[in-house]
Amino acid sequence: MRRKIPSTTALVCFEAAARHESFTKAAHELALTQGAVCRQIGGLEAFLNVELFRRSRRGVKLTEAGLSYSRQVAAQLDAVERDTLSVMRQQGANVIELAVVPTFGTQWLLPRLKDFQQRHPEVTVNLTNRTRPFLFADTAFDAAIYFGDADWSGTQAHRLMGEHPMPVCSPALLAGLDGLDAQRIAELPLLQQTTRPYAWRQWFDSLDMSIERDMAGPRYELFSMLAQAAMHEMGIALIPPFLIQRELQEGRLVVANRHALASDKAYHLMIPERKVESASLRAFRDWLVAQAQQYTAENSTGSK
Repeated sequence: MRRKIPSTTALVCFEAAARHESFTKAAHELALTQGAVCRQIGGLEAFLNVELFRRSRRGVKLTEAGLSYSRQVAAQLDAVERDTLSVMRQQGANVIELAVVPTFGTQWLLPRLKDFQQRHPEVTVNLTNRTRPFLFADTAFDAAIYFGDADWSGTQAHRLMGEHPMPVCSPALLAGLDGLDAQRIAELPLLQQTTRPYAWRQWFDSLDMSIERDMAGPRYELFSMLAQAAMHEMGIALIPPFLIQRELQEGRLVVANRHALASDKAYHLMIPERKVESASLRAFRDWLVAQAQQYTAENSTGSK
């Protein structure tokens, strides 16, 4: 079916004329004659069957319809220009657009990414935060790293590592103690994570404890938010230690209880089936899986 879309030339002439409210200035900007601009805009008005400008001896002025349409056209032309420049920049380059859960990307992946760049200087990896699954067909992403059960339709999953969060808090909440037992933890404000709504319940269940308020408390979407709240003595949080190594080393956070929550879910690299033959993605997949295996082997007592 043929689309009901006017010519790009007409839209470009209209956008310039609307911005300047002058056919003469639009012609000068576009290196066209004033007559050519007039003809393009006249053709556009005929196509739309709408008057976009009011003409007078003193010049032209946008109608209400013309003003509204000009704003929409300007936004769409800007988007087309951005997409065009993006394609031009990527011409001849191997670029991976990777969606990644934020704290994992910042705390674990980025510190290691230089190694991949050194091994594969011909490949560029761009990172964008995404906390939940999405439809690859609706985005420009080539792959994604997410935490879950690998049930993502139309993708190939590569397990990276598990997640073993422990209760952590500000050292001030310990009041000089080496740690806290589960019953004392249950009496403190429990910081909750939006994407792990049952984490505290599962942690207490693993100790055969039933706590009435295990799902109560303020909720935060990211582990980095939980860490900040815990450091400011707002409560106790369940966080995988590898995501807060600096905070633990500097003493801003401490492990309140060494009992870790085990889960069948894990971090996975998800690659759409239509992309699995990409050489750059295969190189990134092999490197990432090897990095995860190495990390897991070196930190077998609780990693992510």
